[in-house]
Amino acid sequence: MNVTAARTGAIRWPVIRPWLGVAARLGLAAVWLIAGATKVGDLAASGRAVNAYQVMPYDLATTIGAALPFVELALGVILLLGLATRLAAGVSAALLVVFVTGIASAWIRGLAIDCGCFGSGGQLAAGQSPSYLPEILRDLGFLALAGFLLIWPRTPVSVDGWLAGDARVEDDDE
Repeated sequence: MNVTAARTGAIRWPVIRPWLGVAARLGLAAVWLIAGATKVGDLAASGRAVNAYQVMPYDLATTIGAALPFVELALGVILLLGLATRLAAGVSAALLVVFVTGIASAWIRGLAIDCGCFGSGGQLAAGQSPSYLPEILRDLGFLALAGFLLIWPRTPVSVDGWLAGDARVEDDDE
């Protein structure tokens, strides 16, 4: 690589990075909004989906399952607005690690369940096979978005940037 190419790459990153952050923030917001919206209409089903993982008592699983859609919707709105982005990314990352761990645990233990990530979830009907690897890979992709936002949380077109007085966000080594 020549020096000009290295300089061009260095110049492009500060210009591209904020807009990659917008894409990551809005993409993760969409994930949480869709996930929460698909579950909020049937909180009992969401509770049954959490219980299907068989890692906690029924009452606790159903309570967590009923609360989860509201947490997801709140994260989606916060990320959509770009408010407390680093905090929302951190909570998102923690939830995604729990989800990946739960799915991997179900796979290892031979459970036949639907993850419940974007719907009711729960036990699969006899003869249906779970799709754990794609679910884990998908959630790892979402985790990468959250990781990006943990490192570079301030983006253009966000409340965080507006509150900081940024007309545009170029570098935020916070």
